[in-house]
Amino acid sequence: MTLILDYEAGNLASVKRACAHVGMEAEYCADPEQLRRADRVIFPGVGAAGSAMQSLRERGMDEALREVIKDGMPVLGICLGMQVSLTHSEENDTATLGLIPGAVRRFAFDRQDLKVPHMGWNEVRVVQEHPVLAGIQPGDEFYFVHSYFPQPQDDNAVLALTDYEGDFACAIGKGNYIGTQFHPEKSAQVGLRLLANFSKWNGQC
Repeated sequence: MTLILDYEAGNLASVKRACAHVGMEAEYCADPEQLRRADRVIFPGVGAAGSAMQSLRERGMDEALREVIKDGMPVLGICLGMQVSLTHSEENDTATLGLIPGAVRRFAFDRQDLKVPHMGWNEVRVVQEHPVLAGIQPGDEFYFVHSYFPQPQDDNAVLALTDYEGDFACAIGKGNYIGTQFHPEKSAQVGLRLLANFSKWNGQC
């Protein structure tokens, strides 16, 4: 069973619908013990890092996530669910899960025509092969809506890049964890392909 984390910070219904579209049975989960019994986990999120981390800690989901990742369970983080996988976020100076060493930075531009948040469709360029990103071709675009972006300490954790007045990491990963800054559940057929890949991934690269 695929479990979708419910920690009051996600567009859960659209994720569940997208999972159903690719034949992946998924249920919501707000209980750490249930999480530990999953086959795989999707960690979505829309909102602020501080409130998300508070909710995870109050529910005991932060430690449960660390445990299942340590045990090798495939986990997909989406948007905020990916951002809080790093060590620290500039958003409200928040300590996050530390699954991947690094920080989350806010976009800052001199150009007035570049808006924050970065919103809409943009190209994703795979720079490191990964089973979940299989089939993504040059020119493929995914849907983004975010003001902050991940900056892992180790370049080996960067799986894909997107250009928004310079490249930023839009997909990161380590072991059986992968996270995307874009929303596959809102990215039409190319996003569904990614979710279908995740449904078959055993957590190994």
